[in-house]
Amino acid sequence: MPTVPALVAAAPGGRLSDLPGTFPGMDWKIELVAIPVTDVDRAKAFYVEQVGFHADHDYQVTDTLRFVQLTPPGSACSVVMGTGVTQMPPGSQKGVQVVVADVETARRELIARGVEASDVDVQPWGSFVTFSDPDGNTWALQQLPPRP
Repeated sequence: MPTVPALVAAAPGGRLSDLPGTFPGMDWKIELVAIPVTDVDRAKAFYVEQVGFHADHDYQVTDTLRFVQLTPPGSACSVVMGTGVTQMPPGSQKGVQVVVADVETARRELIARGVEASDVDVQPWGSFVTFSDPDGNTWALQQLPPRP
C-alpha cells in the first residue's frame, strides 16, 4: 500500500485534496472551535492573560449573543466562546490539542501565569502537558517527537 506522501505526489495537483475520496482542488481547514463557558469575562481573562491567547473579537451582537474569538499564538485555528454560540454545556469540551515547539517551556510559562499544568508525559508519539480552564474544559499541549 502506498504511503500518503506517495499518493499526494502522484495526485494530479500534488495536494492532499486531490486524492480520491476528497473534494478536488478544495482544502478543508478547521478554523474555529467552540469552548463552552459559564462566565465569558472570566474565561476570556483566563485564556488571554494566563494562557497567552490573542483577543481577536469581542462583540455583543444581540442581548442573547456575545461572540468572543481568541487565537493561540501562531495558530491558524481560533476558539470562540460567549453567550448563544454553542449548545454544549460549560466544561464539556475535552482534549483540544495544541502543538508547541517546546512543551517544557510552555509548561513553565503556564505555571508562572498561575495555570495548573500537569507534569510532562513523554510518549513515543510526543510529549504532553495538560491543563483545564476554570469551567473544566481540557487542553493538551503536544511537542512532536523528532522526525527521522
